[in-house]
Amino acid sequence: MKIAIANDVAMAAEALRRVVASTAEHQVLWIARTGAEAVRMSAEKRPDLILMDLNMPELDGVEATRQIMEQSPCAILVVTGRPQDNVNQVFRALGAGALDVTATPVLQGQPGGDAELLAKIRTMDKLIRHSGGSQAMLPRSAIGNGNGGHAEHEAEKVTALLAIGASTGGPVAVSKMLAGWKPPRGCAIVVVQHIDEHFADNFARWLGEQLDMPVRAAEEGDELVAGTVLIAKSNDHLTLDQNLRLRYDSHPKDYAYRPSVDVFFHCVAQHWKGEAIGVLLTGMGRDGAEGLLSMRRAGQTTIAQDQASSAVYGMPRAAAELDAAQMVLPLAKIGPVLRGTLGSRSQ
Repeated sequence: MKIAIANDVAMAAEALRRVVASTAEHQVLWIARTGAEAVRMSAEKRPDLILMDLNMPELDGVEATRQIMEQSPCAILVVTGRPQDNVNQVFRALGAGALDVTATPVLQGQPGGDAELLAKIRTMDKLIRHSGGSQAMLPRSAIGNGNGGHAEHEAEKVTALLAIGASTGGPVAVSKMLAGWKPPRGCAIVVVQHIDEHFADNFARWLGEQLDMPVRAAEEGDELVAGTVLIAKSNDHLTLDQNLRLRYDSHPKDYAYRPSVDVFFHCVAQHWKGEAIGVLLTGMGRDGAEGLLSMRRAGQTTIAQDQASSAVYGMPRAAAELDAAQMVLPLAKIGPVLRGTLGSRSQ
């Protein structure tokens, strides 16, 4: 795989170069010292993957990611020092089209950083190959896990479920879709977003700050909670068992996508007997398409994001090709449809 590096810190860039060069499977295509240089070099020599820093001169990593995804789209992995201290920037980059985030090995001060980065790169390689190449992409308590200050509803019976799956560009898409919406009485929300398990709590915290409802990471054995957004937090798959409790399961092990949207949607189709809506948002690959089809066959409402509003039109495209989505909608129209469908329920 041809890998590019965008980082203005010489020590960090050299550390990344050594990691990439440590395996014969990958080669360093170029190194950019500024965001603007990364945009220009991507157009001249498009890599399979860019290791993108966030803080660079001329253009920061967020704007560089946005411009690259518009002009010369390819896979982008945010590799930056202490990403947990730059939560807003990280999620802006993910919203602009970056696939994932990890800490710069030389700066994280922990053993095993090189192996962790190589594992990320291998995952990116699988995603790229499953998507037909990088150029196939197109322009615990609610308080503890970042609920934005909103308290969970008092215990009430959950009678409706909104299941959301997303990958590349998903964090911002989810926040825009749910912004300004108050879930109707009895409605629970579960989000399966492809994101590193070490960053899931930060995602929950960030999303909780964007929404007018509590958000937290889902724990093993959790029940669905009316009026609360639960986020998949593990590299294991989030499932819903026959007793309607959330579980984490390492199987199937051969899925490139972890946690898998397909796995959760299949569980909803199999075990959930109340009203349900499945929404498949922007993302690279095909994860979620088969599961959305299962939900439709189970009589549940299914929606996919359209191409024009998707950061990467992979997962929603796969759903549309399978006729898994009853509606294919711009992101801006999905929220109103949810309000019209679930919002018509008694408050």
